[in-house]
Amino acid sequence: MSKILIRGAKVLGGEPQDVLIDGEVIETVGTGLFADGAEVVEADGKVLLPGLVDLHTHLREPGREDSETVLTGTRAAASGGYTAVFAMANTFPVADTAGVVEQVYRLGQEHGYCDVQPIGAVTVGLEGKKLAELGAMHESAAGVTVFSDDGKCVDDAVIMRRALEYVKAFGGVVAQHAQEPRLTEGAQMNEGVVSAELGLGGWPAVAEESIIARDVLLAEHVGSRVHICHLSTAGSVEIVRWAKSRGIDVTAEVTPHHLLLTDEMVRTYNPVYKVNPPLRTERDVMALREALADGTIDIVATDHAPHPHEDKDCEWAAAAMGMVGLETALSVVQQTMVETGLLDWAGVADRMSVKPARIGRAAGHGRPVSAGEPANLTLVDTAYRGAVDPAGFASRSRNTPYEGRELPGRVTHTWLRGKATLVDGKLA
Repeated sequence: MSKILIRGAKVLGGEPQDVLIDGEVIETVGTGLFADGAEVVEADGKVLLPGLVDLHTHLREPGREDSETVLTGTRAAASGGYTAVFAMANTFPVADTAGVVEQVYRLGQEHGYCDVQPIGAVTVGLEGKKLAELGAMHESAAGVTVFSDDGKCVDDAVIMRRALEYVKAFGGVVAQHAQEPRLTEGAQMNEGVVSAELGLGGWPAVAEESIIARDVLLAEHVGSRVHICHLSTAGSVEIVRWAKSRGIDVTAEVTPHHLLLTDEMVRTYNPVYKVNPPLRTERDVMALREALADGTIDIVATDHAPHPHEDKDCEWAAAAMGMVGLETALSVVQQTMVETGLLDWAGVADRMSVKPARIGRAAGHGRPVSAGEPANLTLVDTAYRGAVDPAGFASRSRNTPYEGRELPGRVTHTWLRGKATLVDGKLA
C-alpha cells in the first residue's frame, strides 16, 4: 500500500498542516509528519478540501457520446476537484430502468476518474405520464437514491405526489426541474427588460417559483424529501426559506453560472449563454449568493451540460441550452463567494462536498479531513489567476461561457480513495 504525504496544506483554509495518506485512508493529520518512503506533495499553503461532489452532472452516455462519455466527463470532474458525480437520467435510452442505471454505474466503475452515481428518471421516458421503475432502480446494483426528470419538469401534481410517496419508503429524494411548461412555451431567455429590448420570448420567474411552491407543499403533505434543481430567482429563494422555516424537508442547489452571469450577457446573442433555467438579473444573482451563504440554498451543483460544437455554433433560437461547468465550478465559487467574504473555505467544503454527499447519500464522500477517513481529497492553488482556455478541457465539449475570462484558483491534485487522479494539474 502506497503512502502519500501532503506537506503544508491549509486544511479547509486553516493553518498549514501535513496529511499522511496510507492506501485508501487518511492515516494522520498534524505538523512535522514524516513517513519513510512516502511520496511527498509540497502543498506550499494550498487549500486542501474533501473531494467535491456534484449532485447534477450530465455525462450523456449512453446515446450522446458525441457530447460526453463517462470517461471524458469524469476526467473533467477530476480536473475540477470532484471525486463523485451524480449522472442525470436524460440519456438515450433514458435511465428509467434498472438495466440502464446499472450500465451507467458499471461504466463509472470501469472507466471513471471519480465515483459515478446514476440518477434515475421519475417517469418513463421523461414523459411525465407514468412513474418509472423507481423501486427496481433503487434495488439494483446502482442503488439509486436520487430521481429526476431534469431537462423536463414533473408538472403533473398527481405524478409528483406519487413519486414523493414512493421514494419515501426507502429514503430517496425527488430532484425537481422547476419549470411550468405552459408559462415557458417559446421562451428563449429571462423575461424582463433585456428580453423586451431584444424581442426574445421571455421566461418568467413565476414559471419556476410556482412549481417550487407546489412541490414543497406536496413534500410537506407526504412527509417526503424534495430537492430543487438549479434554483435561479430571488422569489424561489424566499419560497425555499419559508418552507424550511416550516420544517419541510426541502433542499436546493444553485449553479456557478447563476452566481456570476446575468441576462445582460444575452445582448451578445452568443448561444454559449443560452441555458435552462435562463440567466437572470443582477438582483437575482445577489439573492442567490446571499442564500447560499446563509444556508437557504444548500449546495452548489454544476448542471454540467456538454454539447457538440454544431449545437452551439448556430443562431440563438436554434441553439441547445446548457454549458459545461465541472472544470470551472470551484473557480467561480472562489470569485463569487470566497473573495466577496460570503463564505470561507470551510463553507465551500460544506456546500460543494459535505451537503451534496449527504443529500445524495454518497458513502465515503464529503467526509472530514481527519484520521481514519477515506482519502477523497482535492488540493487547490487559491493564489492562481488565469484566463479560461477551453482547448485544455478534459471534457469532450467546449461550450463554456468563461472562455478568455480570468478566474481565480486552480485544482492541482485530486485523490480518489488515496489514488491520484490529477497531479500538478494534469490527469494521472
